[in-house]
Amino acid sequence: MGHHHHVVSALAALGAIAFSVLGVATPSRAETLPSINLQLTPWTVVARKKGFFKDEFDKIGTTQVNLIASGAAELLGAEAAAVGGGAIAIAQRMIYPATVHRANGLDGVVIWASEPSNRYRAPILARANNDAIKTVADLDGKKFGSSRISCYWSSPFEILEKAGLPFDSREKQGRVRYTSIDNPAVAISSVLSGATDATTAHLAAGAFAGAWLSGKLKVVGRSPDDGIYVNNAGRVTYFARRDFVNKYPEVVKAFLAARERTREWTADNVDEAAEIIARETRVPVEVAKFQITHVGEWEFMAGEPNAERARNAIKIFQAWYIAHGDDILSERKLSDEQINAFIDGRFFAGGQYSIYN
Repeated sequence: MGHHHHVVSALAALGAIAFSVLGVATPSRAETLPSINLQLTPWTVVARKKGFFKDEFDKIGTTQVNLIASGAAELLGAEAAAVGGGAIAIAQRMIYPATVHRANGLDGVVIWASEPSNRYRAPILARANNDAIKTVADLDGKKFGSSRISCYWSSPFEILEKAGLPFDSREKQGRVRYTSIDNPAVAISSVLSGATDATTAHLAAGAFAGAWLSGKLKVVGRSPDDGIYVNNAGRVTYFARRDFVNKYPEVVKAFLAARERTREWTADNVDEAAEIIARETRVPVEVAKFQITHVGEWEFMAGEPNAERARNAIKIFQAWYIAHGDDILSERKLSDEQINAFIDGRFFAGGQYSIYN
């Protein structure tokens, strides 16, 4: 069987090469993907439990959905590496880090982007009983620790720029000492222990929700309402490798359709959803409920149907961060053409595989 299979695949590969060499159109029917690896998150466990993944994936022959738990000590950015290495098919990252991963060479495309963000999504946090820090102005000369390629940098960077208190960068010293800490649990414990004075987080993120609900942290600053983060850099994205998307566009569409159904069902069934999330992600029920209902949650955000608006969001925030000294994007700026191709229009309104049509 094994040998026969290899011969058949070799012939199929040669056939594909012949088609492309001769310029004959290859059959457009998408290939079947028997099983898929996705991130284990609050919404994906609901999608699995309520049968939304099964409904959507069965139609196209993807019969096994594996949810990969990231583990408590997961580093922010590891999902990009997992997509790059093929360990997970589709990953969620906010649009700023997704763009930086692309600039750093990940050959991925954005298959879904969210609506704009809000002031509650990524606040600056200090220890609740730290009386020395009550406002953003009190961070002058203080230590800030968060993950550099994430909202935990892109949001406070803007807040502090507008307050005239820029972060340190590799090139020059700013007014706030910045340390990159990619492990959210370490970023929190640093603030609680006094090793750093402040951090930024999504309060509804697993690592932070417990600390926030127990009253150990306080908000000292929020993103400007009509600013770069809220309108542009604070959007959520799902992205996948370009070769995966080109090979399995129907799988991507099924994933997005299942997400949309899960989002709608969860909004109508918060208590039942919270029980599923608590059990499957091993958090207390009140934490699970908070992850669904908090005004800054991001797991269940609505989509941005318009591909051009998603592209413009990236163009606008990239220009703004570069103008204000973003050392990574300054070195590896994406061209307009690269940004246009990064947002895969096939999955947005009017596209061939869009859930919005």
